[in-house]
Amino acid sequence: MNGKTSLTIPLLPCVSLDETLNFWQALGFTVTFQQRSPNAYAVMRYDDYELHFFGLKQLNPPDNFSTCLVIVPEVEPLHRTFAERLRESLGKVPVKGFPRITRMKPAQSRFTVTDVAGNSVIFIKRGGEDDAAANAYKKAGQTPLRRAIQVAARLRDFKGDDAAAAKVLDAALARPNQETALDYARALAARIELAVAMDDPEGARGWHAQFKQLSLSAIDRQALRDELAALNDLERARPLDGQP
Repeated sequence: MNGKTSLTIPLLPCVSLDETLNFWQALGFTVTFQQRSPNAYAVMRYDDYELHFFGLKQLNPPDNFSTCLVIVPEVEPLHRTFAERLRESLGKVPVKGFPRITRMKPAQSRFTVTDVAGNSVIFIKRGGEDDAAANAYKKAGQTPLRRAIQVAARLRDFKGDDAAAAKVLDAALARPNQETALDYARALAARIELAVAMDDPEGARGWHAQFKQLSLSAIDRQALRDELAALNDLERARPLDGQP
């Protein structure tokens, strides 16, 4: 390369440059360049990476499949920062529609921010175990319920398909089985989270009632510490037992 560094930067379309810039600025990005003519164009920067945008007035956000990968040292702190700033600017953390941000599960190595124009920017932890996590459902020797949990996680975290993930868990939880209370609790915790994300409060309350009826040992609860912490967070955001 003759001592020179190559750099590839994707261009992301937007209907309104102002609306798109306002959204990313709310997350903490800085506009480093902007022009109105001959074409609408802007550059935004956060830490040591940039996003470039151009105007495309006929763009329909639901039809926009533009995607960009951003490799970062850590994803969980960045997700917390973005989620907090979205809550400050929008009054909530949007998980559907435009804009939105995917949820962050413990030890997850990626999340996606979809802006007002429908551009999906995927933040991935450098060296993260994405391939292993995405294909965990293929591991031999799993019980049907454990495999269903992994399939649902793949659909939820890598494909963004909450509805399909919910169907997989519903089918697994409806089957008679000899699963352990620990695995059953993990499946219920995942289903509760999906119900909340899909704006199904009645479903969330029903699954949570089943979860509370489980007989879990101290060892089980220790193994479920991440799931229990996530449920506590959901409980603070929206009561799961039907109480106001």
